[in-house]
Amino acid sequence: MTAPVFLVESLDGVAPGATVTLDGPEGRHAVSVRRLQPGEDIVLTDGGGRGASGTVVTTEGKDRLTVEVRECRKEPQPEPRITVVQALPKGDRGELAVETMTETGVDAVVPWSAARCITQWRGERGAKSLAKWRATAREAGKQSRRLRFPEVSEAATTKQVAALLADADFAAVLHEEGALPLATAELPTAGSIVLVVGPEGGVSPEELALFAEAGARPYRLGRSVLRTSTAGTAATALLLGRTGRWA
Repeated sequence: MTAPVFLVESLDGVAPGATVTLDGPEGRHAVSVRRLQPGEDIVLTDGGGRGASGTVVTTEGKDRLTVEVRECRKEPQPEPRITVVQALPKGDRGELAVETMTETGVDAVVPWSAARCITQWRGERGAKSLAKWRATAREAGKQSRRLRFPEVSEAATTKQVAALLADADFAAVLHEEGALPLATAELPTAGSIVLVVGPEGGVSPEELALFAEAGARPYRLGRSVLRTSTAGTAATALLLGRTGRWA
């Protein structure tokens, strides 16, 4: 079994042979929940692509341990970069979508307030929902042993999504009536891929028209219609395989 991953604020200046202290909530999870003991392997990451593998040297109390670093590494930015624009689902399905997309390997998630979204992020509720999405990405990143966690941006308007699509090297709207299969689309080997996942009620004609002006064509995944909370994960997996990132 691979070593568990824990998040640290920074790994600046850390080199093999150095000793790093893990405390706070992450230290508590390591000591009190995972019950790590001296001699066990552990991986520390800053969530931005840098990691340090090492061995637990000592534990102290319920929330503190020290790690002797054995190896340091830095993962480059993946190519092509995959961003999913996720329309806001009902209930906790947004967190489910973020969790599974993170485990699969998405690079960025953009919450989208689509016209047909039942859920809307406003004021304090919106801030809490965004914090939940970001916390979900962080925890799923650790669980899936990632060193580079996906970015979860502020909620975007439809015009902001259109601008994002216009800047992409490949832009697509997942749509059940799309004439083109995503499985055969011509994909870039570098740059950025942006996918739009609509709400349960679908992407409106006005939104489709605006996205088309930005260069995004409608694509279908398959014969079955996926829920908004699973479509992004399925599409991400397909693209990771087709672009060679899962090779």
